[in-house]
Amino acid sequence: MSAPQELLRRLGAWDAALITIGSVIGTGIFLTTGDMAKAMPHTGLVLLVWVVSGLLTLTGALTYAELGAMYPRAGGMYVFLREAYGPLWGFLYGWGAFLVIMSGGIAAIAVGFGEYLGAFLPFWSTQHEIFSVPLGSFTWSVSGGQLAATLAILVLTAINHFGVKEGVAVQNLLTILKVGAIAAFVGIGLLVPAKAVAHLTAPLPQLPAGHVGWLAAFGVAMIAALWTYDGWYGATFSAGEMKNPGRNLPIGLITGTLTIIVLYTLLNLVYFRALPLEGLAATSRVGETAATALFGINGGRLLTAAVLVSTFGCLSSTLLYSSRIYQPMAEDGLFFQSMARIHPRYRVPTISLWTQSGWAILLALSGRYDQLYTYVVFVAVLFHMLTGASVFVLRKKHPDAPRPYRVWGYPVVPLIFMVSSGILVVNTLSEKPVESLFGLGLLALGLPAYFYWRKSKPQS
Repeated sequence: MSAPQELLRRLGAWDAALITIGSVIGTGIFLTTGDMAKAMPHTGLVLLVWVVSGLLTLTGALTYAELGAMYPRAGGMYVFLREAYGPLWGFLYGWGAFLVIMSGGIAAIAVGFGEYLGAFLPFWSTQHEIFSVPLGSFTWSVSGGQLAATLAILVLTAINHFGVKEGVAVQNLLTILKVGAIAAFVGIGLLVPAKAVAHLTAPLPQLPAGHVGWLAAFGVAMIAALWTYDGWYGATFSAGEMKNPGRNLPIGLITGTLTIIVLYTLLNLVYFRALPLEGLAATSRVGETAATALFGINGGRLLTAAVLVSTFGCLSSTLLYSSRIYQPMAEDGLFFQSMARIHPRYRVPTISLWTQSGWAILLALSGRYDQLYTYVVFVAVLFHMLTGASVFVLRKKHPDAPRPYRVWGYPVVPLIFMVSSGILVVNTLSEKPVESLFGLGLLALGLPAYFYWRKSKPQS
C-alpha cells in the first residue's frame, strides 16, 4: 500500500507576508471610512480608530503566531481549537467555516469583484439582470455581477489546483500590484495640494440630539475597522506548506499585519486631505471620491481599477488558505473522506478546494450569502475569542511542548486580544441578538453531523 500524499513545504516568510496582506486588503478600506465619519464626526477620532484597531489586530497576529509555530500544519484555527478544547470545538469551527464563514466570505468578495468590474463593463454589474426564474413565491435571478463572481472563483480555483506555488505566484503578483497601486496613490496624494484641511486635534463638537454618544460611536467605528482588518490570520491555515514554519510564519504574520496598519493609516490621511468631514460622511465609496477630488475623473477611474485588482487578489488569497481547513478535518474522520485526499502530482487538497469553491458559487448565485454571513458574524468573533484563550489553555495543558516562537508580551498581549474579542462578542449579541442566535443555530446543526462522523470513524 502506497504512503498517503502530503502537502509540500514550499512557502517562505515572503509568501506568508503576502498571503496576510492579500487576505486583508479587499474593498473595505476604500469604503469604510465614509461610514465611520457618519457615526463619529471627528477626523482625529476616525484616524485613532484605525490605529487602535490595527494594534488590536497586531495582538491577534502575535498570538496566532505562537499557535501556528507550535502546530505547523494545515488547518489553522481548526487545529488550534482541536488541540486546546477537543475535536468537537475544532469541528464546529470547520463546520461554520465551510457552511458560511469562509464560503460566504468568498461569495461576497467575488460578487464585489463583479460590482467593480461592472464600473468598466456594465454587462458584469450587479444591476444588470441576465435572467430570472420564478420558483413559486420566490424568483431566482442572476446578475452580471453574480456571473462574474462565478467565473472569478472558477479561474482562481483552477490556478490553485495546479500546485501551491502556482496559486501563491498569482496571489503574490496580485498583492504586489495592489500594494504598489496603494503606495502610488498615497505617495502622490500626500504631495499634491490638499483639497481639505484635516483638523485632527480639534475639540469634540456638540453631538446632535439623539446621537449615541462619543464612546458608543467609537465602538461602532471600531467594529467597522476591525472587519476591514479581517483575514489577518489567513497564513496560519497554510502552515503545513511553509518551509521552517517556526520562523517564517511569525515573520510573515507580523510583517504583513504591520504593513497593513501603515497602508491603512496613510490611506486615511490622503482621504482627509481630499475631502472635508462632511464630504467623507456623504460618500459610501470614499476611495473613489477622494481620488476624483485630488486627481479628477481619470484619477477616480484609476482608483476603481486598483480596487478591482485588490478584490481579485483578496479572493485569490482567501480561496488559497481557506481550502486548507477541511483537509485535516477529513483526515481526522470528521468530514467527507474524499476531502482528505491530496493530489499525487500537484500536492494540493484539490477535492477540498473544489468542494469549497462549488459551495461558494452556489451561495453567490443564490443571492443570499450576505444574509447568511450576517448570521455568523457573532459565531466568527466567538471563535476568535476562544482561539485567543487557547494560548493560555495550551501553555497549561502542554507546558513542555516545543514553541519555536513565544508570543511577545505574554500574558498581556494575548489577554488584550482575548478581552477585545470578548467585548465584540457581547456587543454583537447586544446589537444583533436575533442574527447572533440564528448563527448559533446554524452552528448547532453541526452537532448531529459531528456525532455521525465520530461514530462512523474507523477505530484505530
